[in-house]
Amino acid sequence: MDAIALLKTDHKTVEQLFRRFEKAGANAHKLKRKLVEQMVLELSVHAAIEEQVFYPAVRTRSESMKEEVLRSLEEHHVVKWVLSELDELPAEAERFDAKVYVLMENVRAHVLEEEGTLFPEVKKAFRPQELRELGGLLESAKQAAPTRPHPMAPDTPPANLVAGAVSAVMDIGRDALRAARRKATTKVREVTGRGEKTPKPPAPEYEAGDAASP
Repeated sequence: MDAIALLKTDHKTVEQLFRRFEKAGANAHKLKRKLVEQMVLELSVHAAIEEQVFYPAVRTRSESMKEEVLRSLEEHHVVKWVLSELDELPAEAERFDAKVYVLMENVRAHVLEEEGTLFPEVKKAFRPQELRELGGLLESAKQAAPTRPHPMAPDTPPANLVAGAVSAVMDIGRDALRAARRKATTKVREVTGRGEKTPKPPAPEYEAGDAASP
């Protein structure tokens, strides 16, 4: 798969998550929290591989696309800040839905700009074989990319390559801890649920003389 096709596939995956969120009911807190966790993962990985591989390659090939790349980096920066706030925010929080909708507006605008302007220029600047090779590099970068947003981390090489590797290791630990907590919480609920029994009604009390006469 070439680089542009891979990045467009990522865009479609995220858009599907957005649409599912928009269709979720007002009180579907559990579903919305799960969808946001998937958004955080998908967008964090996508932003990382673009910043580590795609944007540097584009800037190296064409100076004319420099301004578009810089604008894309700033758009990433804004999105990562919102993601970092949503990462730990309960779905019941007053501003949870509002933050998600701001996130979706920013990402959709970024995708529209990227697919409508940047990608066509990239296609002109790179040969098909080069785009396929770049796609392979992007796919490899996904395997070691951070899974959480790091808005304060560098977003250009070489600093972002080092920071990304460190962040990815930290994120693995955080993901494992979060999964363990969720598993423990589920187990406690299951055990508590099994332990709850319907109380037996108290035995009837008899007053003197209530017994049946012989």
